[in-house]
Amino acid sequence: MTIEISEEAGVRSLHFGSDWVQGAMRIARPFALELEYTREMMAALLLRPQRDWPRRALLIGLGAGSLAKFLWRYRPQAKLVVVEINPAVVAAARQYFKVPDDPQRLHVEIDDGANYVARSTRRFDLIMVDGFDANARPGQLDTPAFYLNCKARLSDEGILAANLLSRRKDYRVSLERIDVAFDGRALSFPSCGSGNAVAFAATGETVKMTVPELKTAALELKKESGLNLLPTLVRLEQARTCRDGMLVL
Repeated sequence: MTIEISEEAGVRSLHFGSDWVQGAMRIARPFALELEYTREMMAALLLRPQRDWPRRALLIGLGAGSLAKFLWRYRPQAKLVVVEINPAVVAAARQYFKVPDDPQRLHVEIDDGANYVARSTRRFDLIMVDGFDANARPGQLDTPAFYLNCKARLSDEGILAANLLSRRKDYRVSLERIDVAFDGRALSFPSCGSGNAVAFAATGETVKMTVPELKTAALELKKESGLNLLPTLVRLEQARTCRDGMLVL
């Protein structure tokens, strides 16, 4: 797989031998989330709005390191494990996308993500799945066994956030797999303009938040990090994901 770097209008992008963007960074703001779907994946922080959550997070797929960098910067209590199958991606992320060299808080393992969750005995508060090959295929990262293993690796305050490509014909099938694995505790946010849809699933304590509570959490996150998820919540309301004004997961 060929790793390519492009730059345009102050944005540096990562490609796997095609025009498809695997990750991006605005050079002037290296810790900001440039791509819309990465911002929406971080809505996981609204579902568990405690400032000390997550304490442990697993990220499957490094790409340009956007998700890892954001958590490293704005959740300093979190111990992060990133599993990336391709060592060349790790090298590119460190050289071109300012992924921190901080093994105490950000540990990168070269491994297959599906194999990692099948073998591991560690538990995490947050698992973020964003792994695709050059042809936008998730492979084993979109199977019933993988989602069941993710559930087993989550704590009693666990949240799974998975990037799904809503333009794929089997997108709804992917969501159903997650829903079955998590005993009906899964939902997806409305597809964003890039064609990505983010699915969330939960373990342990029930997530039960009113729309005003979600907006309060979003304003707090915006204040501390600059990330504005209020437009996401508007789309969430319009899609009627929050029944009777309540998000339950």
